[in-house]
This record gives sequence, C-alpha cells and structure tokens, in this order.
Amino acid sequence: MTGSDEGRGEGRGEDPRVAELRAAVSRLRRELAAHPAELPDRAIAEDELAALAAMAAHGRLEIPRLRRSLLLIAGSIGSVSALRDGLSRVRAAVDLFGEPPRR
Repeated sequence: MTGSDEGRGEGRGEDPRVAELRAAVSRLRRELAAHPAELPDRAIAEDELAALAAMAAHGRLEIPRLRRSLLLIAGSIGSVSALRDGLSRVRAAVDLFGEPPRR
C-alpha cells in the first residue's frame, strides 16, 4: 500500500490509520527512550520504530514491511512489561492496515 502525499500533515485528509500509526509509534519511542533498564536489543527496537515513523511520515506504507518491523520490535522489547501497552498500540495500529497478501 502506498499512500499519497496529498493533504498530509496537519490532519488534512490524512488516512486515520496512518495517524494512529504515527501516534502509537511516537508514544512507544518516548516510552522506550525513558525506560531506564539496559535492553540488549534496544537499538533494534529504536531503528525499527524510526523506520515505521519514516514510512508513516512519507505515506509509503508497505504492509509486509510494517509487519516485519512490528515483529522485530516485539522480539526486542516484548518481555518488558513497562512497554507492553505501547507495543500493543503499535500492533493495533499495524493491524488497521489488514493482512498482508497471501503467497
């Protein structure tokens, strides 16, 4: 799925799914940055959250790539209970885009 740049920003004509993804990613990025514990895979989670944010900002949303990023993030921080709600919101936002095409 590739979004259009038309009307992006300031909420004008923005796909509500993209808005939800942007908000969920932003929230989890803040929560991860504030989390005091050393996480061995923190850099992976941060990189994938940055990739999701960039995709949402540019309107270039590829469902398989969204799901891959979600899996990497979940694998990196999934066992940290303090980040569970933020991760759940990102997952719900990715799920708004539907299932990837079957092969």
